[in-house]
Amino acid sequence: MLRVLFETVEAFPTSVAIRESLNAYPILLTSHVIGMCVFAGLVMMMDFRLAGVGNKSTSITDIQSRLFPWQMLGLTISAITGFLLLYGQPMRFYPNFYFWTKNLLMVLAGINIWYFHTKTYQTVEEWNTDPTPPFAARLAGILSIVLWGAVVIIGRMIAYPGLVPQWWVDFGLEA
Repeated sequence: MLRVLFETVEAFPTSVAIRESLNAYPILLTSHVIGMCVFAGLVMMMDFRLAGVGNKSTSITDIQSRLFPWQMLGLTISAITGFLLLYGQPMRFYPNFYFWTKNLLMVLAGINIWYFHTKTYQTVEEWNTDPTPPFAARLAGILSIVLWGAVVIIGRMIAYPGLVPQWWVDFGLEA
């Protein structure tokens, strides 16, 4: 069923137009990388503060208020261009191990963000200016660094679909 969806989208005239355009795909790819760099770089700055290893003299809420709008700009650019890249070549991504792994990692990073903001961050006023935040905040920061770092690395590997584990090839998704 998922494959049929990807095949259907692949046949859309707008998908074909993106795929066959001389400039659209490279511009989208470049914009995706720029958006991802802005987002991931600023998230890392926040996460290093949460982990207790950077910007220790700045409060958590000050860093959050300064970085958040720019993080959201980077995320928006990256999400829109990522969707358009997928839309332009869905059958290139459908069998790609790294595409699915990247998406799984982004879901896990999202769960980490959700948990942090709904639980840990609720008590931020108690530890806002502490050079070393409590364990739960440090753990959220470290998990975020690992997960978003892995998203960037695995995302880069999407360009190398042949370098995958044999068990993935055995799924026969390309058939």
